[in-house]
Amino acid sequence: MSTAMNTEPVVAVWPGLTSRLLRVGVGVETAAEYLRSGGYQHLGDAAALLDEIAQAGVLGRGGAAFPIAVKLATVRAAAARGLDTVLVANGEEGEPASFKDRWLLRNRPHLVLDGLRLAAAIVNATHAHVYVSDAVAAESVQRAIAESSEEDLGGVAVGIRLVAPGYVAGEETAAVHAINGGPAKPSDKPPRPFEQGVGGLPTLVSNVETLANLPFVHRHGAAVYREVGTDSSPGTFLATVTGGGRAAGLYEVPLGVSAAELIALHGIDTASVRGALVGGYFAGLLDRRILDISLDYQTLLGVGSGLGCGAVSVLTSESPVAVAASVLAYFDRENAGQCGSCFNGTAAMATAAAALRDGLATAEDVERLERWSVVLRGRGACATLDAATNIAASLLAQFPDDVAQHLAGGKTPSGTTEFTAQRPFEVESL
Repeated sequence: MSTAMNTEPVVAVWPGLTSRLLRVGVGVETAAEYLRSGGYQHLGDAAALLDEIAQAGVLGRGGAAFPIAVKLATVRAAAARGLDTVLVANGEEGEPASFKDRWLLRNRPHLVLDGLRLAAAIVNATHAHVYVSDAVAAESVQRAIAESSEEDLGGVAVGIRLVAPGYVAGEETAAVHAINGGPAKPSDKPPRPFEQGVGGLPTLVSNVETLANLPFVHRHGAAVYREVGTDSSPGTFLATVTGGGRAAGLYEVPLGVSAAELIALHGIDTASVRGALVGGYFAGLLDRRILDISLDYQTLLGVGSGLGCGAVSVLTSESPVAVAASVLAYFDRENAGQCGSCFNGTAAMATAAAALRDGLATAEDVERLERWSVVLRGRGACATLDAATNIAASLLAQFPDDVAQHLAGGKTPSGTTEFTAQRPFEVESL
């Protein structure tokens, strides 16, 4: 069974919410339309804007949820020391189960470019790069740049770097490496990009959805930004929902909404839910407790998971063991091949999980899988190995009965479907 979503995705805003990021059903936004809606407003005081962003508590939407104001302030400090700085808008959406960055770049490129020019002004960057692996998104951004005035973009020279898609290609040092002319693969840290990035200069690398939040703060201020969301996870986020036999959905929702309500909004009967992959492939699996939690950074962290890129892939008839085996096989194929611990570790975990799925594993295989999920954590140059350990650990912790059934010979509950997807819950088309 493949779970790639080939039909036209649903794009919608949470009921009762005034959209900040989405523009539904009206095609690609032009520069004229964006200007009429209040875009590309006069910057004013860059320091004051940075303070508003800090007060708003805008968190990174690329996966790590790091406060964007801290990144901005760090690179701004380098500029204050007389160093040239660079900005990278990271739209290389490596998670197959997510398409929110592609959607923004394809449909609202000016919103992203507006956020880019605001961030560039704060860090005093005169050069910026939009980093993507989607050719359609690259063309959309190129058209948007061409129809924008120098004043619109704040005098920032914006280039586009198109790379081949890959799970590791979106990692911030991989983006820097690719823009510098190398392969889109992660490098050892330190230095971090804010220390030494594109061209050896201090570089701000920020996810495009994160940047797309900045124009709202610029126009309306921190207090209005915080009117939705939670105290510790303010604002809205773009949730990609897949699974349940339905076409993929992209929803703008307030942080802190009920996962059960989002799943129901997508048209999936919550009674059929066995669990979910949350945060793309990185954060691992959750069992039916997904229905009892809210989608915000702190709540998910508290149950050993994470919101990540905002993707929620719902398991209904799929075996969690088979899903985990497919994701681990994906990591085995997609790792950069640069770290022995990751190259060998993902292969070992994928082999053990596949044996478990097929009813061929021994108790010793499961014990090894559990040990690897602990001892391999933190040993890779990027997050790929950690993602693999999260998948293995969460499978064993969240679905012990399924693991036991497979260990006893591969028997799965009635109604469970075969699952051997190469890229589980992938969103292929827009």
